[in-house]
Amino acid sequence: MNIQIDELETIWHLEMLSSDELNKKTLPAGTQLQKLGIPLPALNRFFYLEVGKFWQWTTRLQWTGEQWRDWVERDVLQTWMLIFSGTPAGYFELETQDEAVEIAYFGLLPQFVGKGLGGGMLSAAIEKAWELKRGRVWVHTCSFDHPHALKNYQARGFHIFRESQA
Repeated sequence: MNIQIDELETIWHLEMLSSDELNKKTLPAGTQLQKLGIPLPALNRFFYLEVGKFWQWTTRLQWTGEQWRDWVERDVLQTWMLIFSGTPAGYFELETQDEAVEIAYFGLLPQFVGKGLGGGMLSAAIEKAWELKRGRVWVHTCSFDHPHALKNYQARGFHIFRESQA
């Protein structure tokens, strides 16, 4: 009899309490950051599926078109796209909350991982979050995300405020 033991997932919740904590990394030449002016649920779905397929993003896999619209078309959500050499390379979602901004989702498309874009894109996401004038920016990541995700968040100035196992 074979018993399969699934690896426990470690989840880290990180926060930044001041924009002064940001250790900025600049985006390389040939990149552009674009805020979507009109919500496009299909684009958010595309990024979620393509970015998340290697990192076990499963929460939204079964969402209907209506659920995607309900998420994306809220006034408290911004979607930003990173463009590299004229091609969409990644995205992040910022969700404004009462006293905070959450970087709800953040990632690069597989073809752009390892090209030195992650630190600069995260710096840009943090800057955009602070522009929303809340007292805290936070994010969560887990042990199933890219192996450098936690290091990138910490290198930019985030501090762990909670860790749990799932």
